[in-house]
Amino acid sequence: MAELKMPELNHVIVAGNLTKDPIFRQTSNGTPVVNFHIAANRRYKDSSNQWQEDVCYVGVVAWNKLADSCKDRLRKGSAVLVDGELQSRTFKTDDGRNRTIVEIKAKRIQFLNKFSKNDDDDDIATTDDIDDTSFEDNSFDKFLTDEESDLMNENN
Repeated sequence: MAELKMPELNHVIVAGNLTKDPIFRQTSNGTPVVNFHIAANRRYKDSSNQWQEDVCYVGVVAWNKLADSCKDRLRKGSAVLVDGELQSRTFKTDDGRNRTIVEIKAKRIQFLNKFSKNDDDDDIATTDDIDDTSFEDNSFDKFLTDEESDLMNENN
């Protein structure tokens, strides 16, 4: 039997609202980075035909220009669509334990509402507030082979 070759596919798209204000930092060499969590809701009918809601909390990290574009546009409650890939990382906690987390490394973030820094926290976004602005991070495209790059361009 021929050997099975698994496709190298790691792509995720999720929409949700920020659970807290994002955390902006710069690495020691000045590279901007932002971390935030979003809550993605799912409504479904249970076995007794009652509507239920399930929430999935997802961590997101964005780098470089993508992080900069988030700086003045995101805050707790902001609605976003995140397109990227899953990545895992391991770190030591204060008590010396190893902890591994899985998060989305954003390649594109679409901001779904227009909030300015001066908006009141009670403002509720409506469909009139939809903003089709999105930003992409192509900084890791340089690691693609010519064949992978051609495939990416064919899909766009």
